[in-house]
Amino acid sequence: MGPIKTEAPENMPRLGNTFSRWLGRCLLRMFGWTLEGTLPNEKKIMVALAPHTSNWDFVVAMPAIMGLGVKISYLMKKEAFFWPMAGTWRWLGGIPTDRSAAGGVVEQVASYYAEHDKCWVAITPEGTRSKVDKWKTGFIRIAHRCEVPVVVIGFDGPGKRIVIDKSYYSQGNYEAEADELRDYVNEKFVGISPEHQ
Repeated sequence: MGPIKTEAPENMPRLGNTFSRWLGRCLLRMFGWTLEGTLPNEKKIMVALAPHTSNWDFVVAMPAIMGLGVKISYLMKKEAFFWPMAGTWRWLGGIPTDRSAAGGVVEQVASYYAEHDKCWVAITPEGTRSKVDKWKTGFIRIAHRCEVPVVVIGFDGPGKRIVIDKSYYSQGNYEAEADELRDYVNEKFVGISPEHQ
């Protein structure tokens, strides 16, 4: 089974095959990281990955994603969707976004949710690897607009764990909820590069 201590639920969007799952588990074990917790059996969720303090977050998250065989969607600038890469980005879960479009990113991601039967979108609430005093509220706005739960997945740098943590539905108090979640994450998790947290 390798280092992954959670099972993939039935409703989870899937990507990959037996080999990619095996490879992901091997890489995660090689890096010394584990994935813990219980994934929600939901077709559509908003994943808040935090604290995001290092490029290594991506390096350790990718083997976990591969090991589970989960398809995680993520936001990309629409300019990246050019031939011949456009099809690859979409297959991997990339969502082309145009910040200047009417309705903004929230409506674009809402449309993406509506067009897909199963869709897990992941966002880093800080919006940067640098230390910030406030989290951006876009991920909460999207979750509230689309009526999907926010699932917090925390990076525990010292313990080398990726922890599937709490899940909740936004009540529409975006700023307060972002502040509350940031305090919760900072109290519970220490990132890979704590000086940026």
